[in-house]
Amino acid sequence: MLEKIPSVIGGALSGLKAGREKTASHAAFADVPETLTPTSPAFADGADMPARFTADGAGVSPPLAWTGLPPGTAALVVLVEDAGSPTPQPLVHLIAWDLPPEPAGLDEGALPSPGRPGDAHRLGRNSFLRPEWLPPDPPSGHGRHDYVFQIYALRQPLHLADEAGRGALIAAMQGHVLAKGQLTGGYARA
Repeated sequence: MLEKIPSVIGGALSGLKAGREKTASHAAFADVPETLTPTSPAFADGADMPARFTADGAGVSPPLAWTGLPPGTAALVVLVEDAGSPTPQPLVHLIAWDLPPEPAGLDEGALPSPGRPGDAHRLGRNSFLRPEWLPPDPPSGHGRHDYVFQIYALRQPLHLADEAGRGALIAAMQGHVLAKGQLTGGYARA
């Protein structure tokens, strides 16, 4: 959808970015130990994501893995936010909760995305109000966007209504997060 924004407008907005400091990891859970190590076999931390995970490709969810779960981890949360979005708050690309600690990862395409069913997981609403992976779709000319994949280890499963949003997720997580970790993948349109 954002690929239709003219490049000149994207360029004019290039200085406007939500910022990494507004992601949940920094804004809501800054004091949680960052001892988890999320990785992806598809891209290195800080590197560009392949187009197949974006709106310019197949739009499937990328594969993820994690290590360093602390003892007592009962469930995991995966929250993906676009820190480069030209919006006051980061754009939410994925909310998944109550993931089991094992297996320690998600396969490519495991999460529902537009036109793809994925596997059954507890999903919240992304910024387009859909319970699925929202493929990166930055405005042309806006520059690189950093997609922050945040993994949280929880001491208990969450009791959230189906398709809860970011605010409800963060509120439910308060006091239950044992550890966190981040993996950043970039993407830009020319």
